[in-house]
Amino acid sequence: MTERLSLSVLTAPFAGRLPAAGEFDRPLLVAILVLAALGLVMMASASVAIGEASSESATHFLRRQAAFLGLGMLAFAVCLRIPLTFVAAVSAPLLVLSFALLIAVLIPGVGREVNGATRWIPLGPVNFQVSEFIRLFVLIYFAALLARHGERVRASAAPMLPVALVMAAVGALLLAQPDFGALAVLAATVGGVLFIAGVPLLIFVVLGTVAVLAGAALIIAEPYRLERFTAFTDPWADPFASGFQLTQSLIAVGRGEWLGVGLGNSVQKLFYLPEAHTDFVFAVMAEELGVVGMAVTIGLYSFIVWRGCGIGAASLRSGRLFGGLLAYGVAIAFGLQAFVNMGVNLGLLPTKGLTLPLMSYGGSSLIVTALALGLLMRADLECRQAGRAASQRPRRRAA
Repeated sequence: MTERLSLSVLTAPFAGRLPAAGEFDRPLLVAILVLAALGLVMMASASVAIGEASSESATHFLRRQAAFLGLGMLAFAVCLRIPLTFVAAVSAPLLVLSFALLIAVLIPGVGREVNGATRWIPLGPVNFQVSEFIRLFVLIYFAALLARHGERVRASAAPMLPVALVMAAVGALLLAQPDFGALAVLAATVGGVLFIAGVPLLIFVVLGTVAVLAGAALIIAEPYRLERFTAFTDPWADPFASGFQLTQSLIAVGRGEWLGVGLGNSVQKLFYLPEAHTDFVFAVMAEELGVVGMAVTIGLYSFIVWRGCGIGAASLRSGRLFGGLLAYGVAIAFGLQAFVNMGVNLGLLPTKGLTLPLMSYGGSSLIVTALALGLLMRADLECRQAGRAASQRPRRRAA
C-alpha cells in the first residue's frame, strides 16, 4: 500500500521528534561518523601546503571544513525530524528550485567560473555548487513520482515520459556549465531507482541504451573529454600533460605500500598532486596510511552502501515506496560517487572532477551528503517505527 503524499503535511514539517538511541541503525551512524572524522583528518593533512600558499595559514581549509561539517551535522539532525511524507510532498517545488538554480548559475554576474566551468554561485565567503544540490533534489522528485504511480510503473511506459523530459532538461543545463560528471552520476542513480521500482525490462534497456549512446557522443564531441577518457589507459605516455594528474596520483599510491609513510608525511601533496585536498584526497591517504588505510576506507563506504540498500529493501517490503526508493537512490549515489573518485585515484577510471563523499574538501558536497544520509536514516527510523507499531497491535482471535 503506497503512502499518501498529501500537501497537508506542509503544516507540520518538523513534527517528528529526535529518535532515542535504540530507534535507529547505530552501526550505520557510527560508520558515517568514523568516515567523516577520518575525512576531516585526511583533508587537513592534504591541505596544509596549499593552505600556507593561498592564505598563509596551514589550517585555513581545516577550519572551513570543520565549519561545513558542523553545518552538515545540523542538517543531518534536522532530516531525522522531518517526516518523509513532507519530503515527498515538496518534491515538485524542489524540482522547480532545481531548474531555477541551474538557470541562475549560467547568468553572467551570478555564476562564478573556475577552471573554465561555471558551477558555483558566490554566497559571501563561500561558493554554492549548484549541481550537488540538484542531484539530491531530482532524486527526491523521481522517488516521489515513482512511488505515486506505484503499479503503473510496472505496467505502462506513460510514467517514463516525465522522467525522460526532466532528465533531458536537467542534462542540458548541467552540460551548459559544463558538469558531465554530475550528469553521469545522476543518470546512473536514476537508472538504478527505475530498475528497483520495477520498470519493464524492455523500457529499462531502451532508456539505458539511449543514455549510454548519448554519453559516448558527448565524450567524442568534446576533445578535452575524449583526451581524459583515453589518457588514463596509458598516462605515462604523456606524464607532464594529459597524464599528469593520474601519474602523480599513482606515485602517491605506490609510495604508500602496505602501511604508508605516516600521517602528515606525504610528499605528493606538496604541489606535485593537483587538487590534493579535493579530488585526490584518497591518493594522499593511500600514501600516508597505505593499503591498510585504503582497505578500511573502502570497507566503511561499502558498509554504508550495504546498510542503505538494506534500509531500502526493508522499506519496500513494508509498503513504504517513497522511503524505499529514496534510500536505494541515496545508497547508489553515495556508493557510485565514492567508486568513481577512488577509481580515478587508482587509475581505473578516466579523470573526473567528482569529490569523495565525506572526505574531500567542499562545503556543498559535505552538506548535501549529510542531508542525503539524514534522509536515509529517517527512512530507517520510520520503517522501524512502523514495524514496532504493527507488532504491538492486538491480534484478532480466530472465530
